[in-house]
Amino acid sequence: MSPRPAAIVTDIEGTTSRISFVHDVLFPYARARLPAFLAERGAEPEAASCLAEVQQLAPGQDPLAALLGWMDQDAKITPLKTLQGLIWAEGYASGALHGELYPDVAPALRRWHKAGLRLYVYSSGSVPAQKLLFAHTREGDLTALLSGFFDTRIGAKRQPASYAAIAAAITTRPADILFLSDISAELDAAAAAGLRVCQLLRPQDGTRRGPHPHAANFDELSQAFSIG
Repeated sequence: MSPRPAAIVTDIEGTTSRISFVHDVLFPYARARLPAFLAERGAEPEAASCLAEVQQLAPGQDPLAALLGWMDQDAKITPLKTLQGLIWAEGYASGALHGELYPDVAPALRRWHKAGLRLYVYSSGSVPAQKLLFAHTREGDLTALLSGFFDTRIGAKRQPASYAAIAAAITTRPADILFLSDISAELDAAAAAGLRVCQLLRPQDGTRRGPHPHAANFDELSQAFSIG
């Protein structure tokens, strides 16, 4: 067994939630709602700030067209992710959306939190979108179990500097942090920053196994890393 970590940082897609939830539910919802959302709420401060960023990143291009193009590319661009989060907030509030998790995730998060581990989320989706997902799960509001959230504002997920920045932000030695993801390149970056890593190989998502320690679910991971 590996020594127990002090903190766990987890990805979302393919790790806590099926990849198809984001691509088949959340993304289409945001894409369908985006034109009306910008027409209705584009002048509000947060949306207007995002649109200003879009114009800087795609000068001379219609912001809506730029955003739709980035959606089609699944681009990890911060103003796009922020706007998607604002749209999803409406969907969660209305009951049109619910945060979906693998069945082993909520019980494990509760056990880990009770055991004293500090739990964090790091995902390409915006921090507000992350909070919405964990606040509106069918297992209840899980946000009280989580000590913090990180998105691309701290850095790209395939850059070691991003993980070093997270370690500094949570004032924890990299070697005492366990990072969970299904993506080998993200695990490579975290490991290069000194974090311990584990790849989630969810059978439902057909993840390709990489060179890192791996687990099929959070229960198996709990045993491997002595975290209850």
